Amino acid sequence: MKRIGVLTSGGDGPGLNPCIRAVTRMALGCGLEVMGIERGYAGLMDGEMTPLDARSVGGIIGRGGTILGTTRAPEFETPKGQREALRNLNRHGIDGLVVIGGNGSLTGAYALHRLGFPVVGVPATIDNDVVGTDIAIGVDTALNTILDAIDKIKDTASSHQRAFLIETMGRDSGYLALMGGIAGGAEMILIPEVETSLEEVAQGLLDAYVRGKAHCIIVVAEGYRPGTQAVAAYLQERQEDLGFEVRVTVLGHIQRGGAPSAFDRLLATRLGAAAVQELRDGHPGHIVGLIGGQIALTPLEDILTHHKKLDLSLCELAEIMEK
Repeated sequence: MKRIGVLTSGGDGPGLNPCIRAVTRMALGCGLEVMGIERGYAGLMDGEMTPLDARSVGGIIGRGGTILGTTRAPEFETPKGQREALRNLNRHGIDGLVVIGGNGSLTGAYALHRLGFPVVGVPATIDNDVVGTDIAIGVDTALNTILDAIDKIKDTASSHQRAFLIETMGRDSGYLALMGGIAGGAEMILIPEVETSLEEVAQGLLDAYVRGKAHCIIVVAEGYRPGTQAVAAYLQERQEDLGFEVRVTVLGHIQRGGAPSAFDRLLATRLGAAAVQELRDGHPGHIVGLIGGQIALTPLEDILTHHKKLDLSLCELAEIMEK
C-alpha cells in the first residue's frame, strides 16, 4: 500500500477536521501518501481529489466543519455511481480509503468493501447511532452546545416564569435530547423512542407549576411526534390553566458547528490514526470505534444488520431527576 484516500460524508459535525488531520499525519508517518477527496462520495464519483501533506492539515485541529467538504450523494447508491467511484480510486492510484461519517456514509463504505476495495470506517455523527462505538465523533461537542443553550434559556425562563420547548436534532434518535435534557436538568424530555401524549406533556407542565418551579424546560427531539410545533400550539391554548407562558427555541444547525471539544479532538485523533493502521496492517472492512475506552474493530457489515438502540433505562433516570 502506497497511497490512501480520506473523505468525509453525510451530515457534518465537530471533530471531522481533527480526524482528517490524524489520518493524514499517521499515514505520512507510515510512509504513505494521502489524497483528500472533496465533497464526500459526490467528489469521489467526480474525481475531485487533492494531495494532503502535514502542512495541509496544520491548524485545523480546533476548527469545526470539514476542510474536505461534505454532501449527500444518492447516486452513489447505484451500481453506476459505485463503478465511477472505483474507477477514480484506481485512476488516482489509491490503494485504501478511510471514510468518516455516520450510518449512510459507512453503508457506502461497506458497498466499496464488497466490491473488493480496502476501506475502513470512522464513526462521526452527532446522533451517536452508529454500532461499533460507545460514542461517535462530534457527539460531545454537540451535547455541550445543547447544554449551553439550556442553561441560558433557563435563566430567561426563570425571569419571566415561562415554559420553553427546546428542540434538538435527532430525526430518528433521541440521544441528544435525552442526554442534553438530563445534563441540563430539564423538567421533561420528549423523544421518538418513547410515546408521550400531549395530555401527558400538559400534565407535566402543570405539575411543575404546582411544585413551585419558576420555569419549565422541555427538551424535544425533532423526531418526536406529533412534533414541537404541535406541542407548543396545544400548550399555548391552555397556558392560562397551566400557569406558564410557552415559548419555543429550535437549536437547529448550531449543534453541528463550533470548535470541537477536547474529548472530540482526542477521540478523532485516536480513531483517525487507528483507521490508517488497520489499512496498513491489512485489516479493511471494519469500523474503528471506542468501546470501554479502548479502540475496537467492528465489521462494516454490522451497519446493515444491527441498529444501535437508545438505552431506555436512562429515561427512567431522567424521570427521577425531573421531580
